[in-house]
Amino acid sequence: MDWPISEVARMSGVTARTLRHYDETGLLPPARIGANGHRYYEEHQLLLLQQILVLRALGVGLPEIGRILSAQVDEVDALRGHHRRLLAERDRLDALAATVSRTIAELEQSRKDGNPMTINRPENLFEGVQPSHYAENMRDFPGLAEEVGRRAATMSQAEADAGHRERTAQMIRLAELMAAGHPADADPVQAEIDAQYRALTRLRTVSAEEYRAIGRSCVDNDAWRTAYEAIAPGLAAYQRDAIEAYATTRLS
Repeated sequence: MDWPISEVARMSGVTARTLRHYDETGLLPPARIGANGHRYYEEHQLLLLQQILVLRALGVGLPEIGRILSAQVDEVDALRGHHRRLLAERDRLDALAATVSRTIAELEQSRKDGNPMTINRPENLFEGVQPSHYAENMRDFPGLAEEVGRRAATMSQAEADAGHRERTAQMIRLAELMAAGHPADADPVQAEIDAQYRALTRLRTVSAEEYRAIGRSCVDNDAWRTAYEAIAPGLAAYQRDAIEAYATTRLS
């Protein structure tokens, strides 16, 4: 039995464009190409794709994944190795969760004391979140998701880590502005939103309405809301409102 690329994309959450890139780079060739030019994948390719996605989730770059797959390790042995790494990743995420918990406690204490909030800066707070996860959470914005997926497929680990740190830093800066009492349409807040918007437009053009929809997703998308609320309660809605103000005053 085989599956066309569209079905594999649906099952795995990986965009068809990324699958084509994996083929073009020799990482995951399809089992065959049909007379219609479409790629088809069999069980062996699905198992390889599973390994690729697990390794990507563990922070392994594509060149290293290629070397791992080309080593022709027995599939069961390979999966055992991946399982060990996943358990180690679980332990690391538990430690990060403890960091978030301490941050929440510090924020709550500062509010009780009536002092300005000083956020503990967990630089690697979302180190476990890979670019592919962001693409997965942008399914409502297929154009941007396609670009994020394409960038993720070619991104080095150092570039991915830098992106994680910058996203975390953006969220922390907004939380500090929120805690300082700046309304969502205040100039310092809008400067942060402008930087975020310009980063998006480096991928593709983003209309005012699409940017508003992205802002609403900060609250409506479970994964995004959880990430914002882990930094500071109310931050998801604050980001949404700031984007709404930006879209109204600068994009409309």
